[in-house]
Amino acid sequence: MDLRDLLAIEHPLIQAPMAGAQNHLLAAAVCGAGGLGSIPAGMLDAQALERELSAIEALTDRPYNVNFFCHQTPTADPAHIAAWHQLLAPYFAEFGVDPAQIPSGATRQPFDATMAAVLEQHRPALVSFHFGLPTPELLKHARASGAKIAASATTLEEGLWLQEHGVDAVIAQGLEAGGHRGIFLGEELTTQLGTFALLPQLVEALHVPVIAAGGIADARGVAAAQALGAAGVQVGTAYLLCPESLTNPLHRAALKSERARHTALTTLFTGRPARSIVNRIMRELGPLPHGVPAFPLAGNAISALRAKTESLDLDHCTPLWAGQNASGCREVPAAELTRELAAGWRA
Repeated sequence: MDLRDLLAIEHPLIQAPMAGAQNHLLAAAVCGAGGLGSIPAGMLDAQALERELSAIEALTDRPYNVNFFCHQTPTADPAHIAAWHQLLAPYFAEFGVDPAQIPSGATRQPFDATMAAVLEQHRPALVSFHFGLPTPELLKHARASGAKIAASATTLEEGLWLQEHGVDAVIAQGLEAGGHRGIFLGEELTTQLGTFALLPQLVEALHVPVIAAGGIADARGVAAAQALGAAGVQVGTAYLLCPESLTNPLHRAALKSERARHTALTTLFTGRPARSIVNRIMRELGPLPHGVPAFPLAGNAISALRAKTESLDLDHCTPLWAGQNASGCREVPAAELTRELAAGWRA
């Protein structure tokens, strides 16, 4: 079974959810071209989610995906936050940020009952999760919307765990992928595999459909994933320059430059490893420095620095999310890109 049968879509192609870089406009354009557009909910509350789902449904009656994070929100340790601010002190001084004015608390919320209630009103075709799965009770509520359930696996062990917990499909997130790693059964980054190493392992071991994600940027990549047994593909970075995306000008400029060839996994921006184009703060502090607060508590201080540096037209502290293969990232309409990618599957 491929995604066309599972989700009643024309092309077995999911537009990866990219919180902060897109909204319903990109998702609706992909849906209109026969793919599965995604609404990222990791930075939304229930009211904002309701607005987004109403907005996409006003633009298309085709199936769509809603994506959520499943992390446990940690309690902020004042001593740990103080040490984090001390690490960032040279940047606070350079750009005039007062650490006393930085808000506390989580910048990203996990899936909860209020969001599940919104899903039951809108009934998306797919609900996908990152960082594992929610509690059984919350997962039951997500299923009550009538949606199929998918989640990201970064290792064979994670794929088997997800299958045992009842998902309808597994997203094989290769190391090449931009944005946050979906790793959830451990923190050891040496366990992480490239897409075309991970994909065949999952296809052989699982009986649910496996979706390839990471490094797929053109029709050739789509065809390669199909040849290795994928039931479909998920593509993110290639959509970041589409006019329907919300990618900011500094991020767009980086994606169009030679800098896009150099990405790294970093915990600096949120506390969890995520792939970004390397910028000044990553070079100077290292992409994985000791002392970064747990996800998502690192985000407040970085957001304050980001606001100051971006006001000066600098991307020094901006998360420039991108996968290792930005070759397909072009300023073309999302519908056109979707059809070009889908041609690889037909071939």
